[in-house]
Amino acid sequence: QVQLVESGGGLVQAGGSLRLSCAASGRISSISSMGWHRQTPGKRRELVARIISGGSTNYADSVKGRFTISRDNAKNTVYLQMNSLKPEDTAVYYCNAIINLNNYWGQGTQVTVSS
Repeated sequence: QVQLVESGGGLVQAGGSLRLSCAASGRISSISSMGWHRQTPGKRRELVARIISGGSTNYADSVKGRFTISRDNAKNTVYLQMNSLKPEDTAVYYCNAIINLNNYWGQGTQVTVSS
């Protein structure tokens, strides 16, 4: 069984920063990718950022230049550094990972950006 445990969400003023963490644990043979999605009420869950096993990264256009995804392979942990936060970044952020060729989701962490 594989689990993803997220941390780091919270309330921040516009222009501020937060860092999200997601640690994978359990019987892990391979991690193909790790990343973050976000969702607001009534909207589809959308990709925010992703890092694949070779180190390549993808970002949503809305966060390019403000968010940075990174990964600690030794700890099976992915981080999302979020700078210059905007009210429209308010959402529940979900960690997502392809581990052992299976797709896993974290429980979600709330990020609220006040104006």
